[in-house]
Amino acid sequence: MKRILFPTDFSEVSNNAFIYALQMADHLQAEVIVLHTYELPYFQADGIPLNLMEVYTTLEEQHTHTFKKHLDELNDIAKQHELFHVPIRNVLKQGEVVWAINETVNTEAIDYVVMGTKGASGWKETFLGSTTGSVITDTNAYVLGIPENSIYHPIKNIVFTTKFREKDIKALHKVIEIADTFGATIHCLYVKTSKSDVKETTIQDWKMLFSGNNVDFHIVENEHVKDAIMIFSELKQIDMIAMLTQNRGFFEDLFHQSLTQTMSYHAKVPILAIQESRL
Repeated sequence: MKRILFPTDFSEVSNNAFIYALQMADHLQAEVIVLHTYELPYFQADGIPLNLMEVYTTLEEQHTHTFKKHLDELNDIAKQHELFHVPIRNVLKQGEVVWAINETVNTEAIDYVVMGTKGASGWKETFLGSTTGSVITDTNAYVLGIPENSIYHPIKNIVFTTKFREKDIKALHKVIEIADTFGATIHCLYVKTSKSDVKETTIQDWKMLFSGNNVDFHIVENEHVKDAIMIFSELKQIDMIAMLTQNRGFFEDLFHQSLTQTMSYHAKVPILAIQESRL
């Protein structure tokens, strides 16, 4: 059984991402592992209170109580969306957020991390700029970032960005695996710039290679790759963007940069980051 890690701070942004985690688990027949972390205060050697253990114990009990209370909210969300049958396991872990996520990914053999994205400090930074950006570039799992304004609806159209490299072939096979479970169409998008050097024969080879799959190929000429991806996503009513991880800044731009004064679609499309190391 596949495993989906859902890190949460129990904010509205996280609760919204939980719906995606449940839906993905339902389609992939996977288990959802709910992860919440907390950090205990650090004391200097000369400032340790005599009742330090009592302080730590009290704090741990408070975090455990809060965790259990919020889990009831997640159970209600699962019931509301008729997904209460999805296997869920809960983990409360002490430690820094990104460390805890990556440690859980490794110890639990996590396949996907599904998490909300926003802006702001610590857990409240939910999670882009610090947490999601770090997880995308550091973890061994596939990371699905859910923007705060995203509203779940059936995933029918997925765009996969490519430069027609050999490593992109393996990544596309992974996206096909996901798309098939949703009955979705993959739009394989190549943004052609003045510096592009992909040969037409390479493109035709790809079309032949994936002729048996529900994959459409699109070549778009634009000097601004990020803008082209988002404009295409709006025109094709894309439900998910999938790509090989390049760098943290690239993903931050996709979530945050305003393409025009009136275009806000880019803030609503979930992005699936595929780590090359997982292929």
